[in-house]
Amino acid sequence: MAVFILSTGYGRRMKSTALKSWLITSSLLLSAVALSACQPKGEGTADSAKPQQVQENTIVAIQAKVVPVKLTKSEACDAEGCMQYDIQTIQSNLKWIDDYFINRIQKADPIAFSTAPNEKINTAEGAVPNLSQSSTYVRFVDQNYNRATFALQSYSYSAGAAHGMHHQEFVNFDLKSKKRLALQDVLVKGAEQSVLDAVYDANIIWLEEHKIERSKLNLSDNFYYGANGIVFVYPLYELASYAEGMSELTLPYVAAQKLIKAEYLPSLPSYPNS
Repeated sequence: MAVFILSTGYGRRMKSTALKSWLITSSLLLSAVALSACQPKGEGTADSAKPQQVQENTIVAIQAKVVPVKLTKSEACDAEGCMQYDIQTIQSNLKWIDDYFINRIQKADPIAFSTAPNEKINTAEGAVPNLSQSSTYVRFVDQNYNRATFALQSYSYSAGAAHGMHHQEFVNFDLKSKKRLALQDVLVKGAEQSVLDAVYDANIIWLEEHKIERSKLNLSDNFYYGANGIVFVYPLYELASYAEGMSELTLPYVAAQKLIKAEYLPSLPSYPNS
């Protein structure tokens, strides 16, 4: 009997010890599970917020190609002759830019998009029907973060003229605000005269050769970003002869740093004494 009693007491002590160990182990496991369950949720919330933040701050890289504009007729004719049209614009991954150019082209030359039938050309004896030409081309030039530049080229020749007339206009866009940038938008407030002086000083040899005085020079609103500076483009005949083409005057980037808003300048080296 004594042995039986001792064995029963020992068994109870063993059961009590095992129960305590099981309770401790279970508590540790539950704590670990709770911690592991909480941890991924916190990380998942942070990760899921990151792509949205990146998407909001990302500027789209422009992809554009030149495509012909489909016209109802390739030439428009009246009694005196015909005007032949060749219109090409861009097709890009930004529809609002595509719409901007096609709307401009349609407003500039509505006859090219007219669906009215052509008039009969005068073929009477002695009549000399005229054949004129009109071309319009749009192309993508470059992009620097939120600034993108396109070129709108045009050429027209009127029958009987000594030569045709050509023009190239550079169109700069702010991709964040989705608007065209005028010169006043990129200049530091009140910097117009300083920019004009800097342009004149940087191109003084060419300007003096063409007898253009400082007081007679104006800033052009037609500009683009070149390799060495901002290039101001002037129409035919404004600064030079037809044979010399459209004139270009460059404002070096080293001189532009304090005159052009930082967001509209490319990343530049730290020039000495700038």
